[in-house]
Amino acid sequence: MEEIINDWRKNAGIQKKENFDFLKKLKSVPGPELIPLLQKSHDEAFHRIDCLGCANCCKTTPPLITKNDLNRISKHLNISPKQFKRRFVLDDVNGDMMFNGVPCRFLNEDNSCLIYEVRPEACRKYPHTNELEYQDRALLNAANTVVCPAAFYVIQRLKTEFDYL
Repeated sequence: MEEIINDWRKNAGIQKKENFDFLKKLKSVPGPELIPLLQKSHDEAFHRIDCLGCANCCKTTPPLITKNDLNRISKHLNISPKQFKRRFVLDDVNGDMMFNGVPCRFLNEDNSCLIYEVRPEACRKYPHTNELEYQDRALLNAANTVVCPAAFYVIQRLKTEFDYL
């Protein structure tokens, strides 16, 4: 598994379609069978992979922000939600809000997060590898493998568990 972690960036790009196809097939696996394997793989990935050593998600992918996120973060920064939105938020074409740049403006040089305690829900849940809805989000989870080594690791472990390799 160490080679999976070491070469994840190269392999994730090469295997993106294969991973997407695997994740589509995973939809047919009953939840009670999948969830324990998913949780085990997730825990194992985050035991082996240090997010602070990577922070690629913060460097490449702006998170979606909810109104609750906006209010919580602005309060933490002692500015109004309107000021926060004007300085840090972009409304996309679908009306969703996201941080207005990458790398994230709250990412410190040591890859820690300036607003970690109040970070957006999307950041708290990323890369979504331990969520009950995992098997319903094949496209999202396949895309996450090219951003996050833990997401790639989880899929590789699941492919091994289901003899897909």
